[in-house]
Amino acid sequence: MIITIDGPASAGKGTLASFLASCYRLAYFDTGMVYRAVGLEMFLRGLNVEDEAAAAEIATKLTFQRMMELSTHPEFRGPRGGQNASIISAYPEVRRLLLKMQQDFCKNPTFPDGSPAEGAVYDGRDTGTVVCPGADVKLFVTASPEVRAERRYKEFLSRGIQISYDEVLKDIKARDERDSTRSAAPLRPAEDAVVLDTSSLSIEEVEQKACAIIDSRLVSLENLKKSV
Repeated sequence: MIITIDGPASAGKGTLASFLASCYRLAYFDTGMVYRAVGLEMFLRGLNVEDEAAAAEIATKLTFQRMMELSTHPEFRGPRGGQNASIISAYPEVRRLLLKMQQDFCKNPTFPDGSPAEGAVYDGRDTGTVVCPGADVKLFVTASPEVRAERRYKEFLSRGIQISYDEVLKDIKARDERDSTRSAAPLRPAEDAVVLDTSSLSIEEVEQKACAIIDSRLVSLENLKKSV
């Protein structure tokens, strides 16, 4: 079973994806990691993230192992990592180069220890529209910019990152603008996705709603198999 969870920054995709992967014993792939990895690699090499050709060159050489190494860097999940990833993910050539890595995982999902999984949960911006358009379940998780900024602000503070709420809100809105207006795979729900607005929902309520949707789909798939 393949489940995709798309949506804007800090909508709760990662939290939900991790929960669902554990609940249904599926592999987990955060597709945003590939863009963060390219952005951080450019930063570490002193390259300008506005240089699309340089970004494409880095993307060409990115390996899964190098991505995991970069993920341990303090800036990988920090403000710079998110900003650079948003800029780089708008480059059509970079998206094309990194798409194969994301789609290959769908064909042969594995757990962190390398053992095979019977499916995967994808977390990203275009996993239901581009990466896995044939996914069994598609969710689009969103929330107001203000709510998402508050969540991200608290997350940064808990990790010792000093930044103001206004700065976080400004970045959230800028990323929304870039993600929704880019020419390559703009941020939008897949036509067959279920939209979950988490603005006024607790984590537990979001998890319950998502599980209800998935369980219903599993029943439908099982009934379809029996009818064939």
